[in-house]
Amino acid sequence: MPPFHTGAPPVSYNVTMGGDGFEAIVAAHHGEIYRYLRRATGRASEADDLSQETFLRAFRAYRSLPPDANVRAWLFAIATNLFRNRFRAGKRQRRALEAVRAQSSHFDGQGPEAETLFNEARTRIEAVIAGLPLKQRLAFTLRKVHDLDYEAIARSLDCSPESARAHVFQALRKIRQGLDRHELVQRERQR
Repeated sequence: MPPFHTGAPPVSYNVTMGGDGFEAIVAAHHGEIYRYLRRATGRASEADDLSQETFLRAFRAYRSLPPDANVRAWLFAIATNLFRNRFRAGKRQRRALEAVRAQSSHFDGQGPEAETLFNEARTRIEAVIAGLPLKQRLAFTLRKVHDLDYEAIARSLDCSPESARAHVFQALRKIRQGLDRHELVQRERQR
């Protein structure tokens, strides 16, 4: 499929578009949405990904769109929300990376023993988390790493918000128990 507007890459679709209505929307707005996302992200590859995701989400919701809706504004709203979500996720990742760097730089002046202890503790925590049941591990990661609310976690895991909260609670409990068990084993070895 050729690009709809100069400067915009072609949209690739994995679904068959029903009717000419949505294809006309894509033809009319793809270039504009792409250029908006290109300016917002500063990178062509991200703009390409986000514009394709915008039209994929629009296609999924197209049937529920009222006939008198402002399609252009609707598409911009989808694109803006996708960009904001990507921006927030990137911001969280940068903060987490900075925290790890700050923590590891904290050990720079304390010698290799402190750094070894830090790495061992991180490995223990990762092992305990990896041993959690899948839904608990996913719920814990979505809540504590990606800072999603329980409604969003419930939608992601296809469960109720109460179940999502319970999965996070159980994961935290099991992580604490796993770390406590490790500490007891270490104390026994030192005796």
